[in-house]
Amino acid sequence: MKILVVDTDYPKFLNGLYNEHQRLKEMPYDTQINVRADSLFGIVNYYVDNLRKLGHDAWPVYANNEYMQKAWVTEHGYRTYDDKIYSLILKQVSKVVLKIPCIPVKPYIHAHPSWYYGSLKAQIEHYQPDILLNQAINGISCQFLKEIKPNIGLLVGQHAATKLDKSENWDVYDLIVSSFPPTVKWFHERRIPAELHRLGFEPQVLSSLRGEGKIYDVSFIGSLMRDVHKDRIDLLDKVCRKVNSIKIWTADSNQFPRNSPIRKAYAGEAWGHSMFQILHNSKITINHHGSIPPYANNMRLYEATGVGTLLVTDWKKNITDLFEPDKEVVVYRTPEECVELVQYYLNHDDEREAIAKAGQKRTLRDHTYCQRMKELLEITKKYC
Repeated sequence: MKILVVDTDYPKFLNGLYNEHQRLKEMPYDTQINVRADSLFGIVNYYVDNLRKLGHDAWPVYANNEYMQKAWVTEHGYRTYDDKIYSLILKQVSKVVLKIPCIPVKPYIHAHPSWYYGSLKAQIEHYQPDILLNQAINGISCQFLKEIKPNIGLLVGQHAATKLDKSENWDVYDLIVSSFPPTVKWFHERRIPAELHRLGFEPQVLSSLRGEGKIYDVSFIGSLMRDVHKDRIDLLDKVCRKVNSIKIWTADSNQFPRNSPIRKAYAGEAWGHSMFQILHNSKITINHHGSIPPYANNMRLYEATGVGTLLVTDWKKNITDLFEPDKEVVVYRTPEECVELVQYYLNHDDEREAIAKAGQKRTLRDHTYCQRMKELLEITKKYC
């Protein structure tokens, strides 16, 4: 079976990747995709690698990576367009079209430069996938997918918990998979097939980690955007005031004043391999699901336990479906309880290490991406 896994990358990650590898943007597509895979950031390559191990032809696509996408198009003999000329033409055409009410304007062509949908269209037509799994359903237009759908066997979307546009034509998808039960319900209410499919951990990550020991007492790695993560920020503010040794890695530090305890705990940004190494080097890492209740479903659950670190995470109604509290992870219900638990397990090494070891054993047994891909294939069989 031929499977195309499509996603987009955070601009900050892309900037960091190409700044770290100065000449990478000039390199062939295979070099760029391999360097991208070695970064260990995101989940696309974990999906692709395990689908290949299960005997399928699978390819990753990072739709908003301009250098990589243009390299693929050039190497495969497809035509590219000059974005400046394209934009000028589009601007003039739009002026005319907008004055004609009977002609519908394609909204997706205004959202991205010409290479974005041009290269993605070329890849879909080239691979003719039996399954296209779109992990960036907010980043790729439903209208574009409707037009290209004759080249796709089964169109599957994947989405976690952020809000979706109710006005979008989501029925272009044959199936939606999500790690977040309310998202599954949201699509069911719109009579769109949807199934629960959890996230996981890739054990191969462990072979890339250095054995430096537990350098950090307590870590937090994640986003801290005020409009999305108010509860998370409040939690960390309280922890920072009580636990002086906590270190915080985030891409959103500039919003905090200099005297903020969060700013004082700030240690930089961490993506991919750096994130896994920091988690591995932490005695304890704190997890918080943000302000979207009520289910445990984020990647940190599996990343932290997978590398053998004690996970202190917020209580959610389904946490016992994933881990056994107090034996495989530690669960808190309030910021005050989080502080107490962190302080307790910093002072009780044997208990902390026993829970961390049990959590890692559970993740490597039940929550690997190889298992997740087997589950995904079983799900999609029902809709093919």
